[in-house]
Amino acid sequence: MDKDILSVIERQEKTKRFSKGQRRIAHYILENYDKAAFMNAVKLGQTVGVSESTVVRFASMLGYDGYPGMRRALQEMIRNRLTSVQRIEVAKDIMDSQDILTTVLTSDMDKIRLTLEELDRDAFDHAVNALLTAKRIYILGLRAASPLSSFMGFYLNLTAENVRLVSDTYVNEVFEQMLNIGPGDVLFSISFPRYSRRTVKATRYARDRGATTIALTDQLASPIAENADIKLFAKSDMVSFLDSQVAPLSVLNALLVAMSLKTEQKISDTFERLEQIWAEYDVFEKTER
Repeated sequence: MDKDILSVIERQEKTKRFSKGQRRIAHYILENYDKAAFMNAVKLGQTVGVSESTVVRFASMLGYDGYPGMRRALQEMIRNRLTSVQRIEVAKDIMDSQDILTTVLTSDMDKIRLTLEELDRDAFDHAVNALLTAKRIYILGLRAASPLSSFMGFYLNLTAENVRLVSDTYVNEVFEQMLNIGPGDVLFSISFPRYSRRTVKATRYARDRGATTIALTDQLASPIAENADIKLFAKSDMVSFLDSQVAPLSVLNALLVAMSLKTEQKISDTFERLEQIWAEYDVFEKTER
């Protein structure tokens, strides 16, 4: 399947295989792909004046396994094309008349479900083993992915001494912090649309230096996936000017839990000492029961 659905539509249109109704769908998508990407089959049909079944047949003619497959292709295509302002406008059109809380939370649940169904279990196990046996672990997630990398770094730093969280600052450039990465080390890269160019280049650098590279991203076509030895995919979708990171966070949760279960005694000893320190220095607020 062509990566660019608009090219697929234009090519099919030139062959004149579309019916009159299908041509109306094609013209609307070509001119309004940002809006069409978030319409269901009924809504798209109503918008262009055709039946739902015509929309479904149109998707099948393009080679997709039903309308949901075509809509996902549209959504994946636009995520790197739309500016933040355009995203806000699209979200306004979609959500103005809806229960936003229900819409967003339901969408997040769907992303976790799809991630669970599609995640490569062997790749997940390889990632766990690579992290546990690494000489040094570098964690890299810039811009919108920085909360995910900080989360992972926070918990790994509690239980290991070989973790380096690569920060995104002017004082410490990414490549300077990764200068000595090499064989035996692991770089765990996190990036989702719109992909960080520095993350892509840093992942390539780490692989060229002989480190094992693990990528947490959204799809095989992601630019950090091509330089990753181990690829973990999690669903992330556009929500107004931001992207949902719920599913990627769940994958990180699973990785951390899996690692802890394989080093159970060490983790228990570490947290026993931490609890003593936290109590001695009043780290947490005491609450009445």
